[in-house]
Amino acid sequence: MRKISVILLFCLLSPVLFAGGGQVEGGSAAAGTKPVTLTAYCPSNVTSVPTKALLKYKELVEAASGGSIQITVHHSGELGNDADSLQSTRMGTIDIYFGGTSTYTTFYNKANILDMPFLFKDSIQAYEFVNSSIGEEIFSDFPSFGLVFLAEGDNGMRHIATTRKQVHTVDDVRGMKVRVPVSQVYLDVWEAMGATPVMLALQELSIALANGTAEAQDNATYHIVANATYDDIKYYSFINYMWMGCTLSMNTVSWSKLSPEQQAILKEQGKAMAKYSFDAIAEDNVTAMETLKKAGVQFNMNPDIQSFKDRLGGAEYYKRYANEKWYNQAILDRILSGNK
Repeated sequence: MRKISVILLFCLLSPVLFAGGGQVEGGSAAAGTKPVTLTAYCPSNVTSVPTKALLKYKELVEAASGGSIQITVHHSGELGNDADSLQSTRMGTIDIYFGGTSTYTTFYNKANILDMPFLFKDSIQAYEFVNSSIGEEIFSDFPSFGLVFLAEGDNGMRHIATTRKQVHTVDDVRGMKVRVPVSQVYLDVWEAMGATPVMLALQELSIALANGTAEAQDNATYHIVANATYDDIKYYSFINYMWMGCTLSMNTVSWSKLSPEQQAILKEQGKAMAKYSFDAIAEDNVTAMETLKKAGVQFNMNPDIQSFKDRLGGAEYYKRYANEKWYNQAILDRILSGNK
């Protein structure tokens, strides 16, 4: 009889004895559940918008989860460059990664669709589209690559800054040596608009602008200031020709260990973080514009954007990529239908 009583007592106490044994469960850490700790990484430095956004994500998630999710944020190259750290996230060494969408395109070609020119009128519209069902569809195959899509943040809208003359219409870029990133898509766009694109790494840009190898650069206002590539820039035109994104993703195994409630928190707060990144870049653009004005840069606030679109041939331009695996006419149509 005493043996049976001992067994019953052990059964009654065992949930208490083994609570917080490392399993990931929903609820508050204060209630006795051991919190799950996730490693998050952004390769950018601590003053950059992507890193500030990831730190904001930590704050939002920990508050929304009541402490059941703790996030340790690394940045400034601590865990490797963009490509290496993204690979580490796919392998599970890093739980959460936030970085430029272009890095993902090295293995995930469906994201190339976001590199099409004149997809969005502005960053506000970009946020609404990429964090809707369209974004979910674009990144729907992430699990095949060991990732879960959480949200899409901002990395700026690209315009054109020049060293010799102001740009108002597409004819103004005819023959102009425009520096572009090492990307076939960017090369195609500027060739189609009549310019002479020059593919250069960012580290080579300042020298190229100084010696005339390049006469222009296409970049967001805040990027030009942050990268200190404006010494030789005299003019800037807001042509809104290309939007750049930052993708927040998570390792699939790490994701699968979370409760549905915790997963929902990471998704919901991911969108809140994305909005924070868009707002932060908008503020940084204003500050950067003031810096450029003080440096003598003249701004064209209302260039003839339609002339650039017309030179490309409108929506027909995209069909040159119709044979690419990532091309999706249905998604393009949904985006363009709202870009009027």
